[in-house]
Amino acid sequence: MEIHPSLVIFAIVVSMSLTISSATEYVVGGDDGWKLGVKYDDWAKDRQFLVGDTLVFKYKSGAHNVYKVTGDEFKSCIVPSNNSLGSFTGNDTIKLATAGTTWYICGISGHCDGGMKLKITVLDGAPAPAPSAASTLFAKAIDFHVLLGMIFAIAAVIMV
Repeated sequence: MEIHPSLVIFAIVVSMSLTISSATEYVVGGDDGWKLGVKYDDWAKDRQFLVGDTLVFKYKSGAHNVYKVTGDEFKSCIVPSNNSLGSFTGNDTIKLATAGTTWYICGISGHCDGGMKLKITVLDGAPAPAPSAASTLFAKAIDFHVLLGMIFAIAAVIMV
């Protein structure tokens, strides 16, 4: 039995759509971004971070930076001596690749002690949320991606 090329295209489109729609990008601090005066504990407390999500640290380049640190470094605001562990662009993207607790600080003198520090817990896999308007919207988005995949598959059959 031969597999029709359009079925392969359909499977690829659907799997890519599901992967793309399941990851979330979080701008750390929301509209305030990464700067002094933001309560990052408050910002993070109502969010659920999952493996595959992305953190984006937005700030004026040169005014701040971002270091991923250990729990002890976080508590004591110790900046790693190795600059290759830091990010300095002002639009730093960090992919959450593993489950567990992660810590981030600003390495500019006094900034971490001034509150520029973020501690989050990254969960492995998607939780089982109660049905809500948001989950219904997500389901509709998945349906749309499946429909889009079907349209591409039909177009591929017609073109073959």
